[in-house]
Amino acid sequence: MILPLALLILAAYVVGATPFGFLMGKAKGLDIRNHGSGNIGATNVLRIVGKKEGVFVFVLDVLKGLVPVLVGQRVAAQILGGESAQWLSVVSVLIALATILGHNHTFWLGFKGGKGVATTGGALVALMPWEILAAFVVWVAVFSAKRYVSLASICAAITIPVAALVHSALSGHYKLPLLGLAALVAVLGVWRHRLNIARLRAGTESRFGRASRQENES
Repeated sequence: MILPLALLILAAYVVGATPFGFLMGKAKGLDIRNHGSGNIGATNVLRIVGKKEGVFVFVLDVLKGLVPVLVGQRVAAQILGGESAQWLSVVSVLIALATILGHNHTFWLGFKGGKGVATTGGALVALMPWEILAAFVVWVAVFSAKRYVSLASICAAITIPVAALVHSALSGHYKLPLLGLAALVAVLGVWRHRLNIARLRAGTESRFGRASRQENES
């Protein structure tokens, strides 16, 4: 039972590690890592390559988080058979985490990837849709007010565990694996934006619409 589950988690990592932003740049004859923010995420692709290409990469990054979790849950349920739902929840969390780490640390590019915002959102939609909806609302509100993609992403990441706790309190069911994942996602989200935080504090972070080699927002 352990080996099939381990292979399932590894497969999720491989899918998450597919660097769609980098591949889109290569298709246009450039290495996206040497342009704009140097990030392989959808925002940098949108700025450097084009709007359609950036949106396309964003959708693909969301799907590579969502699809492995949806498929993985079905396969894991068959592997576990009569095991408790708690174990299925743990495996689902590990699959989601694998896709996120795959994007953030892709083996195709020397384990250097993007910030994982889109992929994280996709992975968590299947596990905690209401929390992701709350995070999305916060992202839109902050971005609309401040025009900082990085700040909006940080606030959205922090919203996820807060919303998860509120949801758990209202429902009366505390699913520890999901709460743990929500907390870890928030920590990873803030940590991956630590340079952006320093620039925000210094007042040197670029707002959306102004390219910056230092900015790593998505």
